[in-house]
Amino acid sequence: MAKDKGPKRPTRDEYVLEELGERLVEAHQEKENVELEIWNQGSVVGRIVKLDSRTKLIHVEKGNGETERVPFMDIMKVGNAG
Repeated sequence: MAKDKGPKRPTRDEYVLEELGERLVEAHQEKENVELEIWNQGSVVGRIVKLDSRTKLIHVEKGNGETERVPFMDIMKVGNAG
């Protein structure tokens, strides 16, 4: 019997993913604070310090100095922190 793994992440087309990627790269280059809406977790606010293409993780430095690693595919929206 198959186990229920909970809600599935919504699928997005390649254009939406490309736009998200471009916004993340821009925020990283400009060193600006962003708010990332994370699927099934809420949001993370901070500055992107690393875009790891090998692990597909986005490293976000939060205001308290901690760094959170967020999987790219879990990012639903990139907005300005405000």
